[in-house]
Amino acid sequence: MAALVPYVPGEQPRISNLVKLNTNENPYPPSPAAVSAIEAAARQGLQLYPDPQSLSLRHAVAARHGLDVGQVFAGNGSDEVLAHAFFAFFQQGSPLLMPDITYSFYKVYCGLYGISFTVVPLDARLQLDVDAFVSPPGQEVAGVVIANPNAPTGSGIALEQIETLLQRFPRRVVLVDEAYVDFGGTSAMGLIARYPNLLVVHTLSKSRSLAGLRVGFACGQRPLIEALERVKDSFNSYPLDRLALAGATAAIEDQAYFEKTCAAVMHTREGLVLQLEDMGFEVLPSQANFVFARHPGHDAKQLAAGLRERAVLVRHFAAPRIAQYLRISVGTPQQVDTLLQALADILGH
Repeated sequence: MAALVPYVPGEQPRISNLVKLNTNENPYPPSPAAVSAIEAAARQGLQLYPDPQSLSLRHAVAARHGLDVGQVFAGNGSDEVLAHAFFAFFQQGSPLLMPDITYSFYKVYCGLYGISFTVVPLDARLQLDVDAFVSPPGQEVAGVVIANPNAPTGSGIALEQIETLLQRFPRRVVLVDEAYVDFGGTSAMGLIARYPNLLVVHTLSKSRSLAGLRVGFACGQRPLIEALERVKDSFNSYPLDRLALAGATAAIEDQAYFEKTCAAVMHTREGLVLQLEDMGFEVLPSQANFVFARHPGHDAKQLAAGLRERAVLVRHFAAPRIAQYLRISVGTPQQVDTLLQALADILGH
């Protein structure tokens, strides 16, 4: 256990008047219907265990995506769903393929479960190169995991490229983590009926504004979901409490509010990109609720420190290939204005 290298989450400081753009939280509150459902659930039934099958939420997700309820698995945040998937599907003794720059929890799960992995470099533009995902000589891979859109770069790939992976590895699970897909990406949900090796994972932390509730789900053909259920029931039969189930179900069902807030985030993102570019930043194409940017004339670590001194938090990764980038969550228009004013001050604009 001493050799495990745990995931390091974004900083959650207690600083007054802080503009917090470092952990990709939604700047808008959750659906009022979700809040009302949580309040109602808090008034009645907390002395009882929650539904171990999370049926209300799974029915809502299934209806939203045109699936059967048996094709939906629910868990305590997408991180738990991912952890169960890694345990269930990727322990074949051969390497798991993943991008070299991606959600860093994937490598943590590999360390926790003793899963070997091979990283596939993003191309020179930091885009996912599907053609580079191939089995090592003489080996069959354990599976493939990608985030689409990718984190922390924000760029997405087309469904045709996901199908290429599914067809190239028909006997292995291809896990597509769609944590940010609702901000302009293209979901692979519609491919589930045709590909028994596809598992799509979602979270309610981003586009549904429920990061504090910890709810995630996976969708795939029934054999994959049954495998996840076996792992879950061997670990914790009640991963979602009554408040989480009530709030998450109501949030999924409130499509109008979801579309409104996603549109607001995307609109603000586009304005942020233009203004960062006017300041000399290079900004990668983003289909997420954040942007990934670097300034050729200024060190990213120093920029992050300068912003922090001005009570603005962004995320800096001291990692190969991306050490000169900042990941900036899209806030409200007012938060973005504060960020841009602070950057103008630092850059001397």
